[in-house]
Amino acid sequence: MRLGVLDVGSNTVHLLVVDAHPGARPLPAHSHKAELRLAELLDEDGAIGPGGVDRLVATISDALQAAEDKGCEDVLPFATSAVREASNADQVLARVRDETGVDLTVLSGAEEARLTFLATRRWFGWSAGRLLVLDIGGGSLEIAYGLDEEPDAAVSLPLGAGRLTAGWLPSDPPSPADVKALRRHVRTGIARSVGEFTRLGRPDHVVATSKTFKQLARIAGSARSTDSLYVQRGLTRKALEEWVPRLAEMTVEQRIALPGVSQSRAPQLLAGALVAEGAMDLFGIDELEICPWALREGVILRRLDHLPAERTALNRPGGAPGRGTGPAGSGEPGLRLIPAGGDPGSVVDPGAAADPGSEAG
Repeated sequence: MRLGVLDVGSNTVHLLVVDAHPGARPLPAHSHKAELRLAELLDEDGAIGPGGVDRLVATISDALQAAEDKGCEDVLPFATSAVREASNADQVLARVRDETGVDLTVLSGAEEARLTFLATRRWFGWSAGRLLVLDIGGGSLEIAYGLDEEPDAAVSLPLGAGRLTAGWLPSDPPSPADVKALRRHVRTGIARSVGEFTRLGRPDHVVATSKTFKQLARIAGSARSTDSLYVQRGLTRKALEEWVPRLAEMTVEQRIALPGVSQSRAPQLLAGALVAEGAMDLFGIDELEICPWALREGVILRRLDHLPAERTALNRPGGAPGRGTGPAGSGEPGLRLIPAGGDPGSVVDPGAAADPGSEAG
């Protein structure tokens, strides 16, 4: 089947289209993304402003059209920390639902960590042993640890690169005092959770995901993303400790000139580097490996795990698939909006989205 996962994140709204079936590696077929930076659009009350909601609705509509154009059978829509923590989250979700038919599943921070952990476990396999997984997003830092596919410990901290940049580094280049204050804030936040993980023992393999870690690894000398998905990429604490003071002295324009650093992510790179350095130091990590799979792949894999049972149910006599996104009530085929991480049998019908009794993902 062709499956789409719609990720409404703190930095981007990203539709990833894959060709997939149970037991096989999901094959990327198309990527459609738009930079929104929702984590930086919150007002003084922590709400996403009207302009931000307008852009979000328009971007989701564009992504749905792209999913339809690419022949997606199912779409799994979800949102992370920027929407989760917005003071007007309920109003934002209601407007998205009313105007697009998309009932966004809002993942908790722990769910983000668990699904990202699942993706890394599937990528590296059982031979990797006990995994410690770090993921720096725009709004939060996720940490997970475990031996199986479900981590033994998983936390989410409000230490995302976009959030910290907006709140702590107002000038370009940042002042030394602001950098020092942010460094202290980051390390204090991480230190509160270290004990929860260290009591479980040392990991056999430390893994990092996310654009922030990939860019830090690239400027430290790792292979380009275009070289191959299967080239091993890593990051050492020593290299990171050398780069942090250099990044702190650079302007955004100077960071853009670094290898692998995008224009949209350059402003956040220093904050992300401070989080990465703090985590590696406090957890005693000398070196970590970059995993190309992360949260979106975790959502896809979880969906595929449930697919055989659902397909069996739909193929039984009397079984019927959910309606698609044809005209409401028409029963015509189209996209199905599946609650990300929820009950795979509960298909979200866009035609019934306005019904207050309909169940959200």
